[in-house]
Amino acid sequence: MIVQFETVLRQLRRWFSRSEWALRFLGLKKTRQTASVRGLLFIQIDGLSHNQFQQALVNGNLPFLSSLLKAQRFKVHHLYSGLPSSTPAVQGELFYGVKTSVPAFSFVDKQSGQVMEMFLPASAAAIERKLAFQGEPLLSDGAMYADNFTGGAAETHFCPSSFGWGGIFEAINPLLLVFLLLSNLYSILRLVVLLVLELIIAVVDFFRGLIAGRDFLKELTFIPARVFIAILIRELVVIGAKIDIARGLPIIHLNLLGYDEQAHRRGPSSRFAHWTLQGIDDAVARLWRATKRSTERDYDVWIYSDHGQENTESYIEINGQSIQQAVSALLGEKPPGELTNPDRGEQLKRVNLLGERFSAWWLKNIAAHSMTKKQAPIVTAMGPIGFVYHPQSPLSEVDSKRFAEALVKVANVPMVLLPVQLTPAFGVEGTHRVWAFTEFGTFQLPKDKALLLGAEHPFLDELTDDLINLCKHPDAGDFILCAWHARRKPMSFPMESGAHGGPGFEETHGFALLPGDTVLPATSKNYLRPLDMRAAALHLLGREEIKASREFRRKSKEKTLRVMTYNVHSCIGMDRKLSPERIARVIAQYSPDVVALQELDVGRERTESIDQAHLIAKYLEMEFHFHPALHLEEERYGDAILTDLPLRLIKAGPLPGLDHKPLLEPRGALWVAVELDGVEIQIINTHLGLRKSERLKQVKALLGAEWLGHPDCLGPRILCGDFNDFSGSAVCKAINEELSDAQELLAGHKPKGTFFGRFPQFRIDHVFVDSNLEVLGIDIPNSALEQVASDHLPLIAELKIKSGDTN
Repeated sequence: MIVQFETVLRQLRRWFSRSEWALRFLGLKKTRQTASVRGLLFIQIDGLSHNQFQQALVNGNLPFLSSLLKAQRFKVHHLYSGLPSSTPAVQGELFYGVKTSVPAFSFVDKQSGQVMEMFLPASAAAIERKLAFQGEPLLSDGAMYADNFTGGAAETHFCPSSFGWGGIFEAINPLLLVFLLLSNLYSILRLVVLLVLELIIAVVDFFRGLIAGRDFLKELTFIPARVFIAILIRELVVIGAKIDIARGLPIIHLNLLGYDEQAHRRGPSSRFAHWTLQGIDDAVARLWRATKRSTERDYDVWIYSDHGQENTESYIEINGQSIQQAVSALLGEKPPGELTNPDRGEQLKRVNLLGERFSAWWLKNIAAHSMTKKQAPIVTAMGPIGFVYHPQSPLSEVDSKRFAEALVKVANVPMVLLPVQLTPAFGVEGTHRVWAFTEFGTFQLPKDKALLLGAEHPFLDELTDDLINLCKHPDAGDFILCAWHARRKPMSFPMESGAHGGPGFEETHGFALLPGDTVLPATSKNYLRPLDMRAAALHLLGREEIKASREFRRKSKEKTLRVMTYNVHSCIGMDRKLSPERIARVIAQYSPDVVALQELDVGRERTESIDQAHLIAKYLEMEFHFHPALHLEEERYGDAILTDLPLRLIKAGPLPGLDHKPLLEPRGALWVAVELDGVEIQIINTHLGLRKSERLKQVKALLGAEWLGHPDCLGPRILCGDFNDFSGSAVCKAINEELSDAQELLAGHKPKGTFFGRFPQFRIDHVFVDSNLEVLGIDIPNSALEQVASDHLPLIAELKIKSGDTN
């Protein structure tokens, strides 16, 4: 009845769902997968470093993400971005498995001679064509929003190669457009409020810009551009992604750009950049709730940042000229037109995402970039990484070093990297090294990595390899300009207060917020990189097997035993989805030593003839015994005990029913012995009947000579399961004469209910123990996963065998 009531509520919610109505009006079809098929929603929070993420949690700017950590048992992982620490490079590695897919955000493609800027459609499309030949696209059959690359997605929106909404809304009826706007009034009102706030703050920015001597018209132009990126695109992305979740697309990737945009402008630690995170947090919350309402797939939600940002000073403000002008002066050249706008990094040009016509109109007064290499020298520099393509290349080693030293001493570049190919000897291929020129002297990578990059850098070894590979990239410049090294305050070549792309502590250090049971590839590192997330995503989607680092089981210490009892409702959740895997995921998150399950189906037509006990045990890599209380031809229904400890079956059999009620559902019990540190523990799992008289008769049998009173049933002893009765009932009082309720034994613990899942008010699942066992802890998980997986919550008791008293 409770599940039926929950189903009615879910159906009503779906009927009033804006996303469901949008599907109908737009004529979009659902995938119609089986309910247990997994899906993945990837949410990228652009530019938020691990440290800034932690600070935002402390400051209360990310309340929903904080709740995922506390209530939903998510886990934070360190994420190394790789080099360059930019969105295109990270997405190239994540979407296609290619490290250092681009050498920087702006560079020259030496084959075509074109200057590539990764916010431009032609540049992004050209690079992605190369990537598609090197690796399987991650986002096949899925959708993406506001990314640099499509990742092979079937539907692309707000990316350089697909302006605006893509093809979905091209032919939309005006009346349908009005409906979509009216049905999303919440987002529209949010947009208006945030617009007003942004405009108020912009007044302060005007004065700051004027005091700093910046161009007033360019400052004025920047205000609506950042509003569009930080707010408008975010709200449109959320609306679109919710529709795709309702459709049941297998994988959806979206990029929330607001923080990165504001961090470039005001600095990554600025109060306003962190204030922007509140809107992002709310967007994540809405998307997460949408996944929990999906009727088509069981979605995992993964939240990560592609990179961080450094608080930077501007090269232009420090030196009074752009890096392009400084390099030209060194060569005695007339300063060329700027290939990249020195007043801004990547931030302003993201307005391209709204559409080609709009961006062409909006940016008509912004300094244009050139896509040709006619001028000499060619200098590309966005963020802290830049390239010089020398007009007389290749230079001799002496001339190269001389020019690199001049870039440091005269042009005031913090670090200049110069790759050198060593000559092969004795049949061994040549190896690579990189000279690093700084104001403190000349160094060599990898030998001097600690001096250049900092001995305390969290990714020092892998970072050094990636930096050398960046210098070796076929499209890298003859000279690599780096505005960051460990012994100098971070700098950025454009005019920006926050920057990324280089090897800095913050810019390379992102985070990944993943469900606690995420299967990750085995690695000796204490951090992830995009390749690791790619492998984990392909594994989750069933497209690739990996050697997992996750361990379901824990090693028992000090004779502790973690026992879980769980009525799994035939693995049919409150959302009516049949998913043994989901039940196994619930169990795996808490690493129990022994699992007592009730209401399992084996070979029953109503649950697709699945052997649920076997599937769950296989997922958990545990041994098991199953006892069918009900056995009709090939269909069975009953209870099981699973464990990874040495296991011995003692007895499995029926419990008495009521003679005058022969049609009542038969009940049974399962008795096993498990061995823990040389001590054998007796465990009985049962599921009692629905009538009081029936339960009393069954408990009397369990306490009698066939079960707990049997001469072989020596302590320690545990009786657990679904007793369909409360703690103060006659049934529980009878048991308490022999055993004790674990929830009541734990000092300072207030006993909690386990039924039913969403509002667990009733305590009908119990763990009873004898005097040989001490209760160390009780846990009744109540996250969104447990609330939907079954109509019961699992009950976990952490037990310890009392020393010297086990007979």
